[in-house]
Amino acid sequence: MSSLCCLLPLAVIALGLGSGAFMAVTMQYRWLLIPAGIAGVLAGVVLYVRERRRCDALACRMAGSRITLAVLALAALIVTTSIVLDQFPEMTSDLLARIADGGAHGAGGHDMRDMKDMGGKARP
Repeated sequence: MSSLCCLLPLAVIALGLGSGAFMAVTMQYRWLLIPAGIAGVLAGVVLYVRERRRCDALACRMAGSRITLAVLALAALIVTTSIVLDQFPEMTSDLLARIADGGAHGAGGHDMRDMKDMGGKARP
């Protein structure tokens, strides 16, 4: 639930249900949503550790512990990624440009850097 602060706006846009305007509106509240995501992940970890200790003390098996731990790790990764993308926008734009440029280069198989002669002559 805590990673929804950062993932939900992206998911809505990726599914085509929203627009850039929706993302612009939700990004205005990142000052509230990102700390809420951090608090949610921390609360989940605290509750997980508390239940784990209780089960260890009672010698019982904790139901769904691996799934819960995996979901907590995924939520922490999403919130951390959102923080990095928010705090370092230049690095983010450079990374996205490299990915987009690399994807276009790999998909088409053309390398425009080899075209030194722009006079229309074919290269051997």
